[in-house]
Amino acid sequence: MKIFQGYHLINNLRQTNMSDNQTKTGNSIFESAECFRGLYPEELEKLTDSKTRVHYLKGETIFKQGAFSPHVTYVLSGLVRVYLQTGHNRQLNIRLAAPGDFLSFSSVFGEATYNYSALAVKDSWVCMIEKNALRNLLQTNADFALRIVSRNCRNEQQLLDIIGNLSYKQMRGKLASALFYLSSESFLKEQVFQYLTRQDISDFAAISTESTIKFLKEFEKEGIIDLKKKDIEIKDWKKLEIISRNS
Repeated sequence: MKIFQGYHLINNLRQTNMSDNQTKTGNSIFESAECFRGLYPEELEKLTDSKTRVHYLKGETIFKQGAFSPHVTYVLSGLVRVYLQTGHNRQLNIRLAAPGDFLSFSSVFGEATYNYSALAVKDSWVCMIEKNALRNLLQTNADFALRIVSRNCRNEQQLLDIIGNLSYKQMRGKLASALFYLSSESFLKEQVFQYLTRQDISDFAAISTESTIKFLKEFEKEGIIDLKKKDIEIKDWKKLEIISRNS
């Protein structure tokens, strides 16, 4: 019981320190989000009554693989790394979640535990929504359900790309594919490489950190990328694409 009370105390403290942009009350969080637009006022009110906003600092775990999953997590701001724990000290990064993305959505359909872990790559605000509230909304609002299915299809394509990388690509090709993903239009405003270590990038490519550093230097010598401390700028997209497809 003390642990449960402590959890809510932490949440209350975090919410007290919200920035001006995050102190909006009522339905404004959902009204400004693309996937929630068009909902009826009573639907927005039900969601508002079923949510909790939480602030996570850079490096904090949002939820852990295998833990009980009572909520669906919606990213309001920041950047979240989603990964599988594949061994004692081994991880496989699945994707980066940016503002507007859902996490642990499978809990709506009966999954009792988290299938993966999520960690704040930078300071992030997330919204914890009770899964029953979302399930009811999906059942009663077909347009909303269609928007959710569309977003999940994009996530499914990322998973298929990961399977392809693991199945038949060589290390250079794996790294090229990871760089393509991390440099995609979805993350242009986030400057993701400023928040990712070389270990993080290697976990996206499913290769060792040593190999990642080696091939990054090779790509730079070949004029494909430009390395500026942690930042990575793609200079030759065509060459990178050829390596991604053929290596």
